[in-house]
Amino acid sequence: MAENPDSWHAMMAAVQAFHDKHRFRETGGEELTYRVALMAEELGEISSCVTKGKSKDSLAEEVADLMILLMGTEIAAGFDLNHAFWRKMEKLMQRESRMVDGRIRVSEFRDMD
Repeated sequence: MAENPDSWHAMMAAVQAFHDKHRFRETGGEELTYRVALMAEELGEISSCVTKGKSKDSLAEEVADLMILLMGTEIAAGFDLNHAFWRKMEKLMQRESRMVDGRIRVSEFRDMD
């Protein structure tokens, strides 16, 4: 495990090491449509954990799988996910929320009355 496992840099280095170990760049593992399919698969596994009442540990493992895929997509697509996260959070914090069908939504609410 990394020296500071809470560091974004350490987490990204671990994901990069995983990509390097399995030669993802050379073997199709960084192809973006393939990665989207893998993320959809992980969302299905997360959904299964929630809808079937599986343990929190199972849910945490599936969410971690999705997070690793998202972080790997930063590597594959060549963008800074940390920067994108903070830029998006700044936008989200400026938005208003609404109740929609009994649940809170935070959105731009375009084309809504």
